[in-house]
Amino acid sequence: QVQVVESGGGLVQAGGSLRLSCAVSGSISRINNWSWYRQAPGKQRELVATITSGGSTNAADSVKGRFTISRDNAKNTVYLQMNSLKPEDTGVYYCNVNVMTTWPRTADYWGQGTQVTVSS
Repeated sequence: QVQVVESGGGLVQAGGSLRLSCAVSGSISRINNWSWYRQAPGKQRELVATITSGGSTNAADSVKGRFTISRDNAKNTVYLQMNSLKPEDTGVYYCNVNVMTTWPRTADYWGQGTQVTVSS
């Protein structure tokens, strides 16, 4: 059984910062990629940022230069540092992790989501 738990959302004024965390635990032998997604009201879920097992990162154009994804392999945790937040960053943020359970099986797991609200 695999558990994915997010934390760190909240309410912040425009221009402020938040840091989201997401930890995975349970029966896993390897963590591959981590990703953060977000979903604004009435919109589809969109990819925000990804970090590979080797540490390579990619981010959506809308957050480049403001958001940073990082991972702590010792803690099986991924972070999303969000700076210079804008009202359009408001939404529910979800982390996704691709893991190897028992070789060669891999699976994707989602966090429960955490609300980020940016006021103008």
